[in-house]
Amino acid sequence: MELVDTHCHLDFPDYKDDLDEVLKRSASSGVVRFIVPGTSIESTRAAVKLAEKYAPVFAAAGIHPHEADKAGDPQISELRDIALKSDKLVAIGEIGLDYYKGYSDPENQRKLFKRCLAIARDLDFPVILHNRNAGEDLVNILKESDDLAPRGVVHCFSGDAKLAKDILDLGMYVSFAGNITFEKADKLRGMIKEIPPDRLLLETDAPYISPEPLRGKRNEPGNVKYLLEVYASAYGRAPEDIAEATTLNANRLFRLGLKGGGKIAYAIRDSLYINVTNRCTNRCTFCVRYYSSFVKGHNLRLDKDPSAEEIIDAIGDVSRYNEIVFCGYGEPTLRLGIVKEVAAYVKKAGGRLRMVTNGEGDMINGRVIANELKGLIDRVSVSLNEPEPEKYDKLCRSVFGETAHGAILDFIKNCRANGIGVEVTCLDMVGEEDVSECRRMAQEMGASFRLRYYDAVG
Repeated sequence: MELVDTHCHLDFPDYKDDLDEVLKRSASSGVVRFIVPGTSIESTRAAVKLAEKYAPVFAAAGIHPHEADKAGDPQISELRDIALKSDKLVAIGEIGLDYYKGYSDPENQRKLFKRCLAIARDLDFPVILHNRNAGEDLVNILKESDDLAPRGVVHCFSGDAKLAKDILDLGMYVSFAGNITFEKADKLRGMIKEIPPDRLLLETDAPYISPEPLRGKRNEPGNVKYLLEVYASAYGRAPEDIAEATTLNANRLFRLGLKGGGKIAYAIRDSLYINVTNRCTNRCTFCVRYYSSFVKGHNLRLDKDPSAEEIIDAIGDVSRYNEIVFCGYGEPTLRLGIVKEVAAYVKKAGGRLRMVTNGEGDMINGRVIANELKGLIDRVSVSLNEPEPEKYDKLCRSVFGETAHGAILDFIKNCRANGIGVEVTCLDMVGEEDVSECRRMAQEMGASFRLRYYDAVG
């Protein structure tokens, strides 16, 4: 059986003397992936460091609600920066609300929670949510984001049936911790049936909440196996079935690279396209990724974001192609560091590079990036699609709202100023009048123009 512990605090001092042994024991129990959520900036840094050291370990960037009174603009800014730069980061968390302990002001908790949710939304990450005695506020804040709310998991669930339904209605997953094994936890075990198996994840919350056979001892990820029998009994299924379902769920939500996924590089005619990420800052109404995993017969549904080394290996002989194109099912500038590293390799090998982008890279990275692309990217294809901010927002539904449109125009101008060729594209579905206006705007900015046709991908 392959198991995933989706919530274990391996960065905590409880493991400072024997983490290698803990990981080995957990692996022998079937745990193949570990997610370490950050609970502060310091904890997030430590989680990322562990993820970079150990291949099966992945990190989440978060600030726990207990830290809300101490979390200001510098902490939020660094959290976002870490989320942008780490290749082993798969979620934003642990974030949420806790009205039980009273370690921080509830209003500060709500403000922090909203700001962390905004990072997850902007960078298209799932979330790992903490909730204690704050279910109503948690759900209401999630509902405020409407269809731009990130998916995720409410970990260590301890709510009632109504909260479970509200969470599931929002597309969330649920996980229980070792307390469902406790002798007097009949009420909590009764909640398991409220959660469909395709929305269930496994977790230990280690080093806390060791399961019944080990109560009072330090918890470890390998102890997640003790939860299988409880779930198997509740659902009337074999423990192996629970293991398979929860591992599939975890891989689907966090993209942990377990089952083999879409192509990193795929050739169309004499160009090689690079699938850098499936994350995007737009939720375009026409986007092919919402109804298919395939473009020209190539599966582009990535199982995880590829590293620079994996991309370079997938490219192979650069001379075989007229151009290398950063494209795929997401926005390349969400992984600007990887784009620059791979581009430098391709340029050194004598290749030409183009990047297909929504043009929101400056807003994503919090700075003008055209000067960083100079000498690396020969040409950018920018999807303008609409001549006006309101129309663009309605069609492309950027996480940045109507302000995205002006930033796209600035990106085009900055690329031109840095000697990067620019092709502005527009879909025919917007109508002749808007197509003509987009063409005029492109020409005015010194860019070429290409009309794209709806349903003609690649």
